[in-house]
Amino acid sequence: MKSNVGGIDKVARIVVGAVLIGLALTGTVGAWGWIGVVPLATGLFNFCPLYPLLGISTCKTKR
Repeated sequence: MKSNVGGIDKVARIVVGAVLIGLALTGTVGAWGWIGVVPLATGLFNFCPLYPLLGISTCKTKR
């Protein structure tokens, strides 16, 4: 897996994922909050499986 998530995108994914999971744990948003696992995982692993299909990369390229 080539890294394709970087910078602000990575931080935003981790924060949004953690917030959604936290809200699910407290019962504020119900079971839908567990969808936060997806952005949290993609932020932690620096890879989004949808990005290659769309031709997107937010990771800085090494030159």
